[in-house]
Amino acid sequence: MKRLDTSAGDFEADFAALLDDARETTARVDAAVAAIIADVRARGDAALVELTTRFDRWTPRDAGALHVTEAEIAAGTAAVAPDLMEALDLAASRIEAFHAAQMPKDIALHDAAGLKLGLRWGALDAVGLYVPGGKASYPSSVLMNAIPARVAGVGRVAICVPTPDGELNPLVLAAAQRAGVSEIWRVGGAQAIAALAWGTESIAPVDRVAGPGNAYVAEAKRQVFGRVGIDSIAGPSEVVVIADAANDPAHVAMDLLAQAEHDESAQSILITNDAGFADAVAAAVTAALPTLPRAPIAGESWRRHGAVILVRDMAEAAALANLLSPEHLQIMTADPQALFARIRHAGAAFLGRFCPEAVGDYVAGPNHVLPTGRTARFASGLSVFDFLKRTTWVEADRAALGKVGPAAVALARAEGLTAHAESVALRLR
Repeated sequence: MKRLDTSAGDFEADFAALLDDARETTARVDAAVAAIIADVRARGDAALVELTTRFDRWTPRDAGALHVTEAEIAAGTAAVAPDLMEALDLAASRIEAFHAAQMPKDIALHDAAGLKLGLRWGALDAVGLYVPGGKASYPSSVLMNAIPARVAGVGRVAICVPTPDGELNPLVLAAAQRAGVSEIWRVGGAQAIAALAWGTESIAPVDRVAGPGNAYVAEAKRQVFGRVGIDSIAGPSEVVVIADAANDPAHVAMDLLAQAEHDESAQSILITNDAGFADAVAAAVTAALPTLPRAPIAGESWRRHGAVILVRDMAEAAALANLLSPEHLQIMTADPQALFARIRHAGAAFLGRFCPEAVGDYVAGPNHVLPTGRTARFASGLSVFDFLKRTTWVEADRAALGKVGPAAVALARAEGLTAHAESVALRLR
């Protein structure tokens, strides 16, 4: 764990090194992914069956076995404990409500020149969602990806999920059913992304692919972009916690470890204006680590990428947070809204001493699919806008064209585009 102090003479160099911390540990997989995509494009279902046999440790009898039936979904959902179903429904209801509030309105204007101008929103026809990991997968990710698509009005929502040893996760099936998913396929890895983007005999292609995955999935999304839209290329998870000494060090320590337990490349950073509190939190992290089942992962993340930054005041804390542009930002101060007003770059913010980031992962309502690796400087979290597109429209009569058309003719001729100019000029004569 790194210790930084803005009062120290070497702070600028140390902070620059923290910003440049390369947390991606995977080797390049672009060639292997390109080969898988080419195979799926060339052989379709046959490639999916063969690749599933190779990577997921079970052999589908044919491509039909890759499709999860309604009976399987019903059986999986029935196997989920009632208290978990209640929790799932609470999360789904809150996610639906928040994303429904995001839905934009169409625009229609009648300007002074007499033109009618507008913008119309419309949903994508079909999206494909990737759910990682089979038994280790996350039903919360199903809700966070599928519900915004459904709220936006997407007609077809297809899910691909790897099923190691052929086993399905019942809670993932229940989440898919609750979110209104149209179809589920037992296909994982780069081959799933290829199938969603290009289609096979069984899986119809989609317009956009979203959802987290490993290095092969991320690279496949990068390679199919342009054929389809994608949500983002996500990196390791991260949190910045701004906290004053009035907080319980054990609370802050567990908030930091909640990110660290994701994987060894995750990053947790505490920014505080109290040296004693910084020491207390560091000690609390050390004390809590052995209690975690994922202690080896969380410990490695904290040792390699964790940091505690001591600042002079909270204004300085906000300035550093903007430079870090974190995926998750917790503000645990007496007046979190006042400090949040200074924040320009964060994927999602969690305000107050009783609002841990983990509540946002499940039940708060806003999406937990967020920009990582400082991309919050220019990117936003997943929303209904990822599943909508805009179409602008213009309507003009002779009088309106007469007012604006001469300027269009002049500009077109200046650019040397004669047909453009004549297209308008003919109507003005």
